Amino acid sequence: MRYLITGGAGFIGSHLVDSLLADGHDVLVVDNLSTGRLANLEAALMHPRCLFTQGSVLDPYVVDDAVAQSDVVVHLAAAVGVEMIMANPLRSFHTNVRGGEILLEAVHRYGRKFFLASTSEIYGKNYNVPLHEDSDRVLGPPTITRWSYSTSKAVDEILTNLYREERGLETVIARFFNIVGPRQSPSYGMVIPRLVRQALSQEPLTVYGDGNQSRCFLHVVDAVAAIRGLLDSPSTAGETFNVGSDHEISILKLAEMVREVTGTTSDIQLVSYEEAFGTGSGFEDMVRRVPDISKIAAVTGWTARTPLPTIIEDTVKAMRHQMEPCDDQPLRLP
Repeated sequence: MRYLITGGAGFIGSHLVDSLLADGHDVLVVDNLSTGRLANLEAALMHPRCLFTQGSVLDPYVVDDAVAQSDVVVHLAAAVGVEMIMANPLRSFHTNVRGGEILLEAVHRYGRKFFLASTSEIYGKNYNVPLHEDSDRVLGPPTITRWSYSTSKAVDEILTNLYREERGLETVIARFFNIVGPRQSPSYGMVIPRLVRQALSQEPLTVYGDGNQSRCFLHVVDAVAAIRGLLDSPSTAGETFNVGSDHEISILKLAEMVREVTGTTSDIQLVSYEEAFGTGSGFEDMVRRVPDISKIAAVTGWTARTPLPTIIEDTVKAMRHQMEPCDDQPLRLP
C-alpha cells in the first residue's frame, strides 16, 4: 500500500510518515517546505520506501502525478497556526480551499481513498462543550479575520462530503484539537512550544488575553494512532471524527505547568490581543474548546493516552535538543 501524505514534512505529517514506514508501507511525501522541514524527515528520507517531492498542493501537475502513484491520500497540507492566519489571511484561505479542490479533483480522477485533516476551528465560538461532530458552527461576522480559517476548512469538509455523496469517493474526515509534541514549531502561534522555548530561554512566558481561555492538548503519537485507526477501519468511511483529548486546562494554568516542568524562574506575562496581533487585526479568541471523542472511541477503540505533563516533558526534551548549538550542514535530499 502506498500512502500520499501532503504536508508530510510537517509536524503531524512526519510522525505519520515514520509510523507508516515502520509498518512496511510505501510513502510519498509532497510538501513545499513553507512550514515543514526536511529535518523532520531525516530518518524517513534514508528509507527505500519513502519518496519526497518538493511541491505545492496548488500545483495541479504535482498533485496529479502524486495521486496517480498512490493508493490512499492523506491531506495534511494546510495553512496553520493563528499567527500565520492573522498575518496572511488571503494566502491561507486560498491555500486551504484551492489546494483541497485540486487534490479532490485528482482523487476522484484516480478513485483513491481520501483522508482530510480538518480542525476544531470548525466549531468557532460554540461554547456548548463538549463539542460533538454534529455541533453547530458559531462564527462572528466575515469581517473578523480569524473566521476565514474556520470557513476555509469548512469548505474543505463540504467539498469532501459532496465528492463522497455525488461521486462515490471513499472519504474520512478528522477534526484535530491542539496536537502537540516533538517537531512542532514554536512559530505560527503554537502555544506549548512557544511557552517552552520562552521558559528555556529564561524569557517571560507570554499568555494572551486574561489566560482564562481553555484548551485540550493531544500528543502527536496519539494523533497518529487515531489517523491510522481511522484509515484502517472500514466503519469510518464517509464519517467525520473529533480527534483530541478531553482534559481541559486554562492557558494560564498551562503556563504555570510549563514553569514547573522546565524549572524556569521566568515570569508569566499577560499580553493583550491588540498588542499580540495589532490593533484592528480582527482577532477574536474562543473561551473553551473541548471535544466529545466518544464517536472515534466507539468506532475504532481509540482514546487519548498521554497525560499533559508527559506532553510538556516530551516537548521540553525536543526543544532543548533543537536549541543546542550545532555545526552540521542543513539536511539535503539524497
